[in-house]
Amino acid sequence: MTGRNISTRISRRSILKTTAAVGVMQVAAPFVWSARAADNIKIGFNDPLTGTYAELGKNEQIGCELAVEQINAKGGILGRQVELLVEDSTSTDTGTAVQKARKLIERDNVDFMLGNVNSAMALAMGQVTSELKKLHIVTGGHTDAVTGKDCHWNVFRVCNTTRMETNSVSSTLFNKYGKKWYFITADYAFGHTLQEGFEASLKKFGGTEVGADLSPLGATDYSSYLIKAQAANPDVIILLHAGQDMINVLKQAVQFGLDKRFHIAGAQQELEVLSGLPPNARIGTWCFEWYWNQPGVPHVAEFVEAIKKKTGGKVPSARHWFGYVAAWTCALVANEQKTLDAVKLAKALEGFKLPPEVALMPNDPFYRAGDHQLMPSLFVGQAQAQGTTPDDLFKVDEVVKGTDVAPTVEETGCKVTWPA
Repeated sequence: MTGRNISTRISRRSILKTTAAVGVMQVAAPFVWSARAADNIKIGFNDPLTGTYAELGKNEQIGCELAVEQINAKGGILGRQVELLVEDSTSTDTGTAVQKARKLIERDNVDFMLGNVNSAMALAMGQVTSELKKLHIVTGGHTDAVTGKDCHWNVFRVCNTTRMETNSVSSTLFNKYGKKWYFITADYAFGHTLQEGFEASLKKFGGTEVGADLSPLGATDYSSYLIKAQAANPDVIILLHAGQDMINVLKQAVQFGLDKRFHIAGAQQELEVLSGLPPNARIGTWCFEWYWNQPGVPHVAEFVEAIKKKTGGKVPSARHWFGYVAAWTCALVANEQKTLDAVKLAKALEGFKLPPEVALMPNDPFYRAGDHQLMPSLFVGQAQAQGTTPDDLFKVDEVVKGTDVAPTVEETGCKVTWPA
């Protein structure tokens, strides 16, 4: 009886202790995990994952993911692991992009912001990140104003300005293919500034604009524009689009047989577009911002293989490189300066040169002080149905230094105002 009572008391006491311990674990465990998550450095990525620019945004994300893996393998940022928080900005809704940017900063507490492909979204996000004092690397929004008249102290850009792209290819078009140009242009910030850049070159060279049309973002039928271009009888038809829009207009230009009568060209061209075209529509003179086939350039082959492992064997495009460089920029400058303070990091990035294993191109790209624009190399050449391998869809004729084709800081209109 006494023994049974002792045993019963022990059992009850054990049960009570066990129950209490479980209760403590239930309360403590989430706190422990939250503390671990809170200790990570967070990079916010806000880019199109649906719509016209979905493939471009997803490829920038893959580049970011590879960079984060490598950064963490080398000790992270300030000795802390890095995590990538991803939001879909959509391809066309700037309000959604702004909302997602605020969510990442105010609710998710990211330390850095990356994006956007859409130029209008990149501009709008820059206003948010400047207000909320976060270092912001624009990955793929090209319109000049991002590092021009609408520049911000905290915003840096990896991809080229539209003027850099038009300047790199204009003289080739004028001297080799003719003086009369017709424009078919996507009707938003990116297309507008590309056309303005070409028009400035045409005026400088003494050429003639024989016509121009604006097409809506996401258009599927370009027949009316192509018929008008044909009637104007230009030397060069210049197509200023991106993503699926570029695929659609190039397919239809070939269906109309315009490539047999006129030279087809533009500024920015992308591997995603050429890969999505039938071989007979891989035509024209263009500018690539990065290209995977660079024999003899250090570290490019290793990057190509690393991306192929993440894409099921597909070679990287400039979009992969944009995301890769953007994420690595955050890590490099933070580890160098040993701080997450956005103002200190932004000042340190002025004149910051990318190391060869991140630059992955010749001519030592760097972020220019004054407007925060990366000064990379640009690859000018011709689209081709297929080169030495099935993935080799662009023949590089000339590698141009960014510093040779970029407007001066004064010409961009950028006037950086630093926080008090």
